[in-house]
Amino acid sequence: MDKMISAPNPAEYDEFFNSYIGNANTDDLLSALAASEEYIVNFMLSLKEQQLNHRYQPGKWSIKEMLVHMADTERIFAYRALCFARNDKTELPGFDENAYAENSKADTRQITSILAEYAAVRQATIEMYKGFDDEMLNHTGIASGRSVSVRALGFAILGHEIHHLNIIKQRYLV
Repeated sequence: MDKMISAPNPAEYDEFFNSYIGNANTDDLLSALAASEEYIVNFMLSLKEQQLNHRYQPGKWSIKEMLVHMADTERIFAYRALCFARNDKTELPGFDENAYAENSKADTRQITSILAEYAAVRQATIEMYKGFDDEMLNHTGIASGRSVSVRALGFAILGHEIHHLNIIKQRYLV
């Protein structure tokens, strides 16, 4: 990737984002997003249908639901980044991740369909971030009552995905 987006300064985001941004552990957002997409697609394709539908505890999401959650969250964070990059000062609401997962019907879908959607969302995020200049990356806004910059949202997307990938490996595939 030609453009490089470095990690945000902690002053750019509310402490709520600390763990996600810390998980990102990179100083090159665009390359990391592209590499993560490739890894996630290959990883998910390596799992059997039984694993993809497994819940490690009653009431927990399946791996398919978690993958759709990752795409949903990326869409929402990317929308927030777009609003803030365009200097829209509207405070943006939170979202009920459990309602989204419950109503996603992910377990009825083929993994190839979910992965195609996931990859399309990721490519849209990468292309959008390529179009942001330094001024736009530094814009901030309020989402879910928390201040966050456009740059920090990109790293939160990556770190959120890593957070869920770690949960899959630690709780689902043991």
